Amino acid sequence: MRLLRHLGRLLKEILSFAWHHKAWWIVPMVLILLLLAGIIIFSQSSAPFIYTLF
Repeated sequence: MRLLRHLGRLLKEILSFAWHHKAWWIVPMVLILLLLAGIIIFSQSSAPFIYTLF
């Protein structure tokens, strides 16, 4: 639970930075990195399923 709280705080900080500095290109980049991290984490437990996709 603590990890989710820190991740939420980090995302809020990144969005605040993007809003303040008008750097909207950061938001899609962070979302793609989070998506890739999620895929890597969840694919470790379901490796045979991922191999069938590729």
